[in-house]
Amino acid sequence: MELTGTKVTVVGLARSGVAAARLLQSAGALVTVADKKERSELEAVLKQLDGSRIGVTVGSQYETALDAAELVVISPGVPYRMEALERVRRRGVKVISELELASRFLSVPILALTGTNGKSTTVTLIGQMLQESGKRVFVGGNLGTALSEAAEKSLQASRQGLAGPYDVAVVEVSSFQLETVDQFHPWIAAILNVTVDHQDRYESIDEYVAAKRRIFENQKPTDYALFNLDDQRVAALRHGVKARVLGFTRQSTLPSDLSGGTYLEGDRIVTTVTGVRQEVCRRSEIKIIGNHNVENVMAAVTYALLSGCPIHAVTRVLTTFPGLEHALEIVRERRGVRFVNDSKGTNVDATLKALESIDQPIWLIAGGRDKGGDFSRLAPAIRQRVKGLILIGEAGPLIADAVAGFPSIVRAASIKDAVQAAADGAGPGEVVLLSPACASFDMFADYQDRGRQFKALVQSLPA
Repeated sequence: MELTGTKVTVVGLARSGVAAARLLQSAGALVTVADKKERSELEAVLKQLDGSRIGVTVGSQYETALDAAELVVISPGVPYRMEALERVRRRGVKVISELELASRFLSVPILALTGTNGKSTTVTLIGQMLQESGKRVFVGGNLGTALSEAAEKSLQASRQGLAGPYDVAVVEVSSFQLETVDQFHPWIAAILNVTVDHQDRYESIDEYVAAKRRIFENQKPTDYALFNLDDQRVAALRHGVKARVLGFTRQSTLPSDLSGGTYLEGDRIVTTVTGVRQEVCRRSEIKIIGNHNVENVMAAVTYALLSGCPIHAVTRVLTTFPGLEHALEIVRERRGVRFVNDSKGTNVDATLKALESIDQPIWLIAGGRDKGGDFSRLAPAIRQRVKGLILIGEAGPLIADAVAGFPSIVRAASIKDAVQAAADGAGPGEVVLLSPACASFDMFADYQDRGRQFKALVQSLPA
């Protein structure tokens, strides 16, 4: 992508916006960054940029930074349909995501994956399997490191006549990032699942699915498209793609219209993605818990074997990987009570999966900023599995209404009060689970901040 001398405005100064600005600067663009926050709120972020060479327009007038732009790059949190961006498009200027920008500077295969839940666990598993087989792997995107950081390193290596730092890029992709793709072209792409989420951003579930489906848009017949066959919305999408179609399922057979897939045969995970039947491992050997993680494992196995990983490397990772921080993470055993951090459970379906993964009586800490979720769907699982419900944040009253009549509800003013209430109530053989079913932004910087505060409070409880 030739950008020397091009006036580019980056909107949104979160992690991916900063990485995009740096990449654009390396590519010779004339960069302006824009954010509706005031400069005082962005001081730490702006220090990460070379202010002498980057224009900065922040605060109430931030949209004026779009007036002279010849290309606009938006961060995932920026609504792509905002009127200021529509005006830019009407004068013929492209508006693309940071994901799209970064992908233009990468020559290695891109292994991309989206879905409502399980993305971070699955891309981490894929990355570890590839690393175990000796490949140099970038793992990031919506998770952790922005893809633009990998692109900038690759660009710098190319200019020095050196080999790039990566053999492959494993990229977690959100629906927000996919809204404005143009040429983004993954070699392997998948949708893990689709459940109701982000209804504060999308007018319908169909619009949300349409954004996710764009991950396959630029694939060719030499590429692979992977689908969760146990998710009806996802499985139905497989009939309209150009790539070779693969599937994964907890059933014991695969549909005949696939090029192969990964499935459960009794207690065994079996795959045919390389053209021959291979047994990967027993389900009981996988270290991470929950049916949803069996699906994540099958997706990761598919990616790894297509990428040439030997089966022993795949199995070694599956039998040792403990799971991600903030995803059903065991924090502490105290007085016979297990404390579990599932702060990544930011929607109703994620919390349902967490509840279904635990067999012991649960003290559930939930609540935060509502994203348009249907909390009534939690009621049956709460009545069946939860002994005490402790509610925090803005959505606390909504969840309480959704489970009206539940006998044990506590309203906590802070995460500290919630942890103390759970510790006081729970007895030996029970589990305290933080799985909020909500976003974190009413009380915390992000879900990581929420999870780490929970863990610190749990660790500080007296023995």
